[in-house]
Amino acid sequence: MRVLAGLFVLWAALVAGAASAETRLALVVGNSDYARIAALENPKNDALDISVALEGLGFEVMLEIDATRERFARLIDDFGARAEDADVVLLYYAGHGFQIDGRNYLVPTDAAIASAADLVDQTLGLDALLRAMERSQGVKLVFLDACRDNPFGAVDDPRVGSGLARVGTEANFLFSYATQPDNVAYDGLGRNSFFTEAMLHHLYTPGQDVAQMMIGVRRDVLAATGGKQIPWENSSLTRNFQFNISPPTISEESMLYQIAVDERDPDLLSLYMERYPTGAHTEEAMAFLETGTRTRSLEGSGGVDRAERLWELAQRSRMRPLLELYLERYPDAPNSAEAARLLGNLPRPEDATPGKICERLATHPRDATAENRGVPFSRLQQNAVAAIQACSAAASRQPELPHYVALLARATAATGDLERAVVLYRNAADRGDLRAMVSLAQLTERGTAVPMDVERALELYERAAEGGSHDAMINLAITLLEGTTVPAEPARAIALLKRASEEGSAKATFNLGVLAQDGAVDDPSDALAYFQRAARDGEPEGYRAAAILLDEGRGVPRDPDKAAIMLLRGAAEDRGEVLRQLTDLPDQWSRDTIRAVQGVLKEAGYYAAEIDGLPGANFTAALTKWRNGGFNAAVLN
Repeated sequence: MRVLAGLFVLWAALVAGAASAETRLALVVGNSDYARIAALENPKNDALDISVALEGLGFEVMLEIDATRERFARLIDDFGARAEDADVVLLYYAGHGFQIDGRNYLVPTDAAIASAADLVDQTLGLDALLRAMERSQGVKLVFLDACRDNPFGAVDDPRVGSGLARVGTEANFLFSYATQPDNVAYDGLGRNSFFTEAMLHHLYTPGQDVAQMMIGVRRDVLAATGGKQIPWENSSLTRNFQFNISPPTISEESMLYQIAVDERDPDLLSLYMERYPTGAHTEEAMAFLETGTRTRSLEGSGGVDRAERLWELAQRSRMRPLLELYLERYPDAPNSAEAARLLGNLPRPEDATPGKICERLATHPRDATAENRGVPFSRLQQNAVAAIQACSAAASRQPELPHYVALLARATAATGDLERAVVLYRNAADRGDLRAMVSLAQLTERGTAVPMDVERALELYERAAEGGSHDAMINLAITLLEGTTVPAEPARAIALLKRASEEGSAKATFNLGVLAQDGAVDDPSDALAYFQRAARDGEPEGYRAAAILLDEGRGVPRDPDKAAIMLLRGAAEDRGEVLRQLTDLPDQWSRDTIRAVQGVLKEAGYYAAEIDGLPGANFTAALTKWRNGGFNAAVLN
């Protein structure tokens, strides 16, 4: 019997709208330029960018920038009338908002608030917009990036609470807040707020339900703010809803690699190396850059398909270089106008704020987001001085967000000044930054630059886990399962892993799969679902683990066809282990499963030999083609 990988220890147009028959309506409001209270930089950008994304997903968008009270009143009437005939109705609001006695109010740009009596008269109750949405019989989605603190200065009224209040749900509503009810969200240091930036990067994920999308958004915001802001939602939806109804495909990382290698394009391969310095295809991309050149004509018979594929990835990833490349190569393509509009909304590299530069140079890979994949310590060492400069400036500009101090600490550690780094980590940890707590715990656990203190390290892990750090949850779970430094607590360890898994941690989900197939949690029959979910959430090793269970019939009915699907997805996404096993150790797999893999490769047009379940040169070549540019999701469905 093959042994699955052990537990992870963490210290070491295609797009929807074109294919959807739904009538989709959105009201998008961004209030930035307030006449009498503090202005906000991001909301107008947030609203504009969300509107462009929603239009690309088949929504009719009513966009309003800097809405006054009078304009809000007209919008509500118009929005309600149009909502009656819409299958999906969406409200997005960015700007000042607050709660009074548990009711939420949005602040028009001309609000004149001089006393407590003006709080209600000069603002707009969210209830009015919700009543307009209720005129639709369909799905109703509400996104509120409006949880900034009380903006009224001298107006001191005990009824005014922090952030927004939780809204009771009528049928078929989903409410999503930029942060937890009664908490304050941050405006961000770039073009967009943390919440909206994360939304923009997840809206186009194909085949993803809105609830799963919000798990990704929440995970990204938590990582980008060090746990100081955690998006939250409550839902009474009675059916699934997907922004992008296209069938699920592969990750943005693997898609970029597939396109780059298929076209033998050094520009795209270099972009892959820059974007994913620790990616699954880094070694192969480097080899192509060293030995390969562009050998195909971009205007050949496959040109149209390549244009559509590049556009799909550019739209989904929001990578400026991809949009520029798309417009350069396909200026007359059907989507060129939309691409130009999207490109115009994305900041240029030279306009990057210190906060964005700091994040790009110093983010820990375990804090990766859809926007920022993080950098290994060795790469940070090469750019440590620039990172220190950027992170110092970012920490000064937004002192209430200690995550930039944590990033400054990591950059300082990269210079070798661990004593100073520990001071910074402690500063950020004391102010609530989760990454600082985990990093400080690791140093304390090993006795690096601080006295070794296992109990103190565990206290830090406990605190970080309570705040939402998946790394801390998993590290604690491993410690409690092993029972070497503290008494074993298997039940608590499993509870920690399940919490992290439910919040989107692919590592935790994979670990639960290992425990389930060993009979340590749930039932062995549950292992398959854990491994499949881990793969979906970003752990490619889950594909191979799922394939083993399906190939052997371990805990589930034997199914060579499904095993083949898992293997081919893994072959495209992992670090090459599936390809190596199928070609170098084929006896590890049943002939039925290899025969099923051959059949899919034949359907894709890569395998021409007999479908016999036996390895050979043709089989190896077909798998290599599949991994290096030939992935085809259509033959897997």
